[in-house]
Amino acid sequence: MSLWKELTAKEAEAARRDVPAPGREPVVVAQNLQPKPVERAAHAPAAAIEPRASRERVDTSREALISAGLTIEGKIQGTGHVRIAGNFNGDVQVEGNLTIEAGARLTGQVRAQNVVVGGELEGNIEGATRVELLETGVLSGDLKAQALVVAAGSRMRGRVEFGWDGKGEKPLKLRETGSGS
Repeated sequence: MSLWKELTAKEAEAARRDVPAPGREPVVVAQNLQPKPVERAAHAPAAAIEPRASRERVDTSREALISAGLTIEGKIQGTGHVRIAGNFNGDVQVEGNLTIEAGARLTGQVRAQNVVVGGELEGNIEGATRVELLETGVLSGDLKAQALVVAAGSRMRGRVEFGWDGKGEKPLKLRETGSGS
């Protein structure tokens, strides 16, 4: 007794050409291997279904890029995020994040929500929620922000104010941690 049915010569030839033999159903080896999209209920918010990592990522569909090798002069103003990998001469005022890549250069005033400096910035940063100077970052100018992160190896020349409210009058209150005291 055999565990499989022997193919006739006609069936074997049809199998080699991926054509089903007369009277036999084709064998489906694999169907669509891509995952099905998650369907959301009309009342469920998107954040409740999407994984946490995707919510924390920057939306790059709304990010403008000045690529390496380009030099642009002018003014950037609006909403969304800006990433500079080349050279930009002018002011940047965005309701989003500004990233200056290592090797990039920006000459002008900056007003953005979060600023990451990995290249060179010659100008002032004002009104930022958070400024991060990476180890390759160079800032020549004054800085006013709520929070400042400085990596070893970064350089700065200018005046710094951080941790104060928008008026510069009183320090921001630290959040209570809930530890019993």
